[in-house]
Amino acid sequence: MYNLPVDYTKLFPSEKRKVRLQYIDEQKGKCYYCGCFLDEDAPQHIKDKKINWNLFPEGFLDYPIHLQHNHYTGMTEGAVHAYCNAVMWQYEGR
Repeated sequence: MYNLPVDYTKLFPSEKRKVRLQYIDEQKGKCYYCGCFLDEDAPQHIKDKKINWNLFPEGFLDYPIHLQHNHYTGMTEGAVHAYCNAVMWQYEGR
């Protein structure tokens, strides 16, 4: 178990996976951003937001659940739908 939050920039890929799974468990399977279940699609009001996919790396949507982190502090915040992560990044700078 990790003492959350943790510094995302210092995690190896295998650790990121474990931290993401821990957040999913602690969030009771719900998205940190929208509050909907992570095993379902992001809600329509989130998916209605237009995303400029050129801002994101290739394969961004290959994984449906992302480990959200603050881009200024590097600290993890929670597990989110991939689409919610895109909205947070593009519209909120997170």
